[in-house]
Amino acid sequence: MGDRARRRRLGPLAGLVVAVVVAAGCMGGGLDQGEPQQPAPRESGRSEPEARTTRADGTTSVAEFKQDFEDAVALAEKYWTAQFRASGERFRPIRRVVPYSRAGEVSCGGQALPRNNAVYCSAGDFIAYDVNWSVSAFREIGDAFLFYLLGHEYAHGVQVRLGIRYDFTIQQELQADCMAGAYLGDSVRSGALRLADGDLDEFREGLLAVGDDPDQPWFAEGAHGTAEQRSEKFFSGYENSLKACDLG
Repeated sequence: MGDRARRRRLGPLAGLVVAVVVAAGCMGGGLDQGEPQQPAPRESGRSEPEARTTRADGTTSVAEFKQDFEDAVALAEKYWTAQFRASGERFRPIRRVVPYSRAGEVSCGGQALPRNNAVYCSAGDFIAYDVNWSVSAFREIGDAFLFYLLGHEYAHGVQVRLGIRYDFTIQQELQADCMAGAYLGDSVRSGALRLADGDLDEFREGLLAVGDDPDQPWFAEGAHGTAEQRSEKFFSGYENSLKACDLG
């Protein structure tokens, strides 16, 4: 993704950060209810994104993080709007993207969100994320994985719009991984997003770090899938588009 072709490899610290990213991140994967409470929610950008090239030049400023995050949101909105339009449906973008910096600053269904978290909250129709933790992950891991993280949470919003509700968390989560892969793969194929050398490795290595413990039962509440399952689903969507994601 961009001029940052000479990308940092994921080290042990990066793997730890990513493991926190998604293992703690979904809070029920879009099944929680509620409106955000402080801070006042910030509307996500609606400007038409240009073809994005993620910047792998080592610049890791907060300004760059903010721009990349806004680009990821705009790209997701553009992608899902086109997918719904192709099916003769109108897509309603997720209402808000809410940054927060302290535990309890935002709540979902009366449940205060902790630090080191990202979540889609369905009744309030918003994505909330700990901005300090997200910036740290961005600096350790890189911009490509940031697009995955947003794509995964956005996919939960799409699941709600399609009325998809599985019996087990792992089914919801693996489908969201596949949908995130489709959003990114299709955006690359359309020219809306350009990958640089190392970006696919960043996705692959990052996904290997976010899996559940292999001994965790697949039916456990909050299960997301093993590293192998998550990677398989993401790249199945990335390579084969939404037809790989069991959307019916």
